[in-house]
Amino acid sequence: MAAAAAMAEQEGARNGARNRGGVQRVEGKLRASVEKGDYYEAHQMYRTLFFRYMSQSKHAEARELMYSGALLFFSHGQQNSAADLSMLVLESLEKAEVDVADELLENLAKVFSLMDPNSPERVAFVSRALKWSSGGSGKLGHPRLHQLLALTLWKEQNYCESRYHFLHSTDGEGCANMLVEYSTARGFRSEVDMFVAQAVLQFLCLKNKNSALVVFTTYTQKHPSIEDGPPFVQPLLNFIWFLLLAVDGGKLAVFTVLCEQYQPSLRRDPMYNEYLDRIGQLFFGVPPKQTSSYGGLLGNLLSRLMGSSEQEEGEESQDDSSPIELD
Repeated sequence: MAAAAAMAEQEGARNGARNRGGVQRVEGKLRASVEKGDYYEAHQMYRTLFFRYMSQSKHAEARELMYSGALLFFSHGQQNSAADLSMLVLESLEKAEVDVADELLENLAKVFSLMDPNSPERVAFVSRALKWSSGGSGKLGHPRLHQLLALTLWKEQNYCESRYHFLHSTDGEGCANMLVEYSTARGFRSEVDMFVAQAVLQFLCLKNKNSALVVFTTYTQKHPSIEDGPPFVQPLLNFIWFLLLAVDGGKLAVFTVLCEQYQPSLRRDPMYNEYLDRIGQLFFGVPPKQTSSYGGLLGNLLSRLMGSSEQEEGEESQDDSSPIELD
């Protein structure tokens, strides 16, 4: 029995080596076609091989071949062919029901970084990648993938979309550093406090206290227009500082007085009180309002932000088909 098992294992290893050698030979031929400029022919051959491998349940081979092919096409400026193979990478992951792993997330982020930022294929790719990375949990994507996407978008100076993805990661420090650059590059000096206030309130709405604290501490320490604190010159920053302390204490009376005392600062953005309503429910036991006081665009933005935490509580899931709409 032991001898038979050993022989079977050796045969499996030989078959695996032959398969790997076969894939490498095919890759060599395809690479030669691309190098010669036969892009259409190479693209069609990649697709043919993908469906052949998938029909044989060789999901890993299919995925690896499509990934290397996508990188090859990107290196030759063939965006459409590269994007198509990138979508096939996702298809192989979906059909094989592969567990989420860092290497796979990094590969997806690499492909995303090479796509034309203005292409519709990129929007479709990131939506589908985030859905796969959630593992069917109903969340809005794996935090590590969100972090990698945020870093790419930051490099592209697409600060709004970068901020969205940082919010759904656990990288408060990275988010703070991006916001410092965003504020100094695009914001008014009078709004330096508003950049971090919005991020802290949104992190708290997502029940991420740790990232809320890290983004506030890092931003206020590193921003060149903010003097050492606390206390701070800007009342709004003092409010956020007190709020983070109050969240740890969980005392409703403290939260209520705090919100009342800082209303002049909170009126600077109509969303602040909406976020605070949600924070009151999450951390201070405030009952939900019977009827929502907000609607239209503001309501949609708040609903988009809350999507993941509401799904965790078993509420009706939000549509995550366009994960980069948050202002």
